[in-house]
Amino acid sequence: MEFNVKKLASDAGVFFSRAMQFTEEKLGQAEKTELDAHFENLLARADCTKNWTEKILRQTEVLLQPNPSARVEEFLYEKLDRKVPSRVTNGELLAQYMTEAANDFGPGTPYGKTLIKVGETQRRLGAAEREFIRSASINFLTPLRNFLEGDWRTISKERRILQNRRLDLDACKARVKKAKAAEAKAAAVPDFQETRPRNYVLSASASALWSDEVEKAEHELRLTQTEFDRQAEVTRLLLEGISSTHVNHLRCLHEFVESQTNYYAQCYQFMLDLQKQLGRFSGTFVGNAESASPAAATSPPAVAAATLPAVPTIPVVPTIVGVPNTVAEGVLNPNEVKPPASGTRRARVLYDYEAADSTELALLADEMITVYSLPGMDPDWLIGERGNQKGKVPVTYLELLS
Repeated sequence: MEFNVKKLASDAGVFFSRAMQFTEEKLGQAEKTELDAHFENLLARADCTKNWTEKILRQTEVLLQPNPSARVEEFLYEKLDRKVPSRVTNGELLAQYMTEAANDFGPGTPYGKTLIKVGETQRRLGAAEREFIRSASINFLTPLRNFLEGDWRTISKERRILQNRRLDLDACKARVKKAKAAEAKAAAVPDFQETRPRNYVLSASASALWSDEVEKAEHELRLTQTEFDRQAEVTRLLLEGISSTHVNHLRCLHEFVESQTNYYAQCYQFMLDLQKQLGRFSGTFVGNAESASPAAATSPPAVAAATLPAVPTIPVVPTIVGVPNTVAEGVLNPNEVKPPASGTRRARVLYDYEAADSTELALLADEMITVYSLPGMDPDWLIGERGNQKGKVPVTYLELLS
């Protein structure tokens, strides 16, 4: 118990001495040991690295998980060292709803078929998002978090120790300075004519006492200086390790970009495939709708009539041997029809399109083509011409120009 009391008293004295030194430095009443410029640059660089790493980490977490409640839940699971439960992504949930709706509406109906196709694509998008989040968390978030919770805590701890060592050093310097000043004052020889011999004896004794105090203070100063130099070297080595941290974070950043690139490439391919499927199925769906409602089939589509005027009706002629007659056979071959004298329009291609067969025209995004319609054509398709090439093109891939 006696040892603990002594230790507590010693710690209290050290804390009081540091507090006095820190206060006097803030008030400009005490000198402060300054670190060299290189060391100060290392400190500033470390603080900058810590601050920006925290901001990048927080914003990346928001990017991967926009829901704040879900982020708090994941944080608690990590702190409790428990596995985070699997969570359904928004795309997968949307796919589930679309599939259930298709079953209710009828999977054989045009709307039901489209819901199934779109739902399957949303499921694939959700799976790709899940894989991207997993990859980004492992390859990018975890290294940043390990730096903040591991290396930076060690650096902060050693910096606090260095700060305490510096305060102890400056306090020892102040004690040595005060002891030397008192020793010089006590060593002044008194005037024997005006001072009693007893006072001279007391003055000589005080001078000897202050000399011992100076030696003791200088000894403590040497020990404190050694501890400060040792701690400064340890802190310097840790701060110089920030360069290795930057190299590691650079590698992790490349992996994050690669994961994000793969994710968006998969999403683009999924949506492109879906758009092609919907473009091909639209003709079938329209045909089914027309057969189901004869009244609607008798009236031409209002949009097609408003945007592209139809060419005059091609008369049906008897089939002649050796001469193709696509109209009589019910098969439209774009290469065997001529554009109308009037009614053609220019169109800009919005997306790349790969022709499914020889009757279709492959498209490249942002190119300009000439389009027109023919009697009996599906309203979702047009005839497109590009130089000597001609074929059917889906309307959804075009922006019709005036």
